[in-house]
Formats: sequence, structure tokens, C-alpha cells
Amino acid sequence: MFLALFGTVVIAGIVGYVSEKSGWTHNGILQSIIICIGGAFLFYFVRIMFGVGFASPGMNAIVSSIGALIIVPFHWRR
Repeated sequence: MFLALFGTVVIAGIVGYVSEKSGWTHNGILQSIIICIGGAFLFYFVRIMFGVGFASPGMNAIVSSIGALIIVPFHWRR
């Protein structure tokens, strides 16, 4: 379970970096990585507490990172 947490952080960081380098987001590399890691942590703990999620922790990390990148920047943008 503890290794799944490290894997979640690594996958979320990679998703944040790739999304910024591909031009999908325009937040900045560090900001995108922070947003992705925050979303992945949140979804990881929701999965532990309530059992909601996909079968694999890797898929949870990818989906939650992409979801955080979609929700957070649009929430604060005017």
C-alpha cells in the first residue's frame, strides 16, 4: 500500500510534465506537476477511505491527475 502511494506520486508527476510539454496546458511545468500530485493524493485517500476507484492504482493516478488539470485551472481562470 505504501509503494502504491509512491507510484501514484511518480505517475502524477509524469502526467503533469507531459501535459505541459505537449502544450495541453499552459500553467507552467512546476504548477502542473503540483496540481497533478494534489489531485492524485486526494483521489488516493478517497480510494482508501471509501473504496471508490478503478481496479489499478496506476489508472487511478492517471485519471485523477487529468481530472485535476481540467478542474483546477478552469476554476481560477476568469
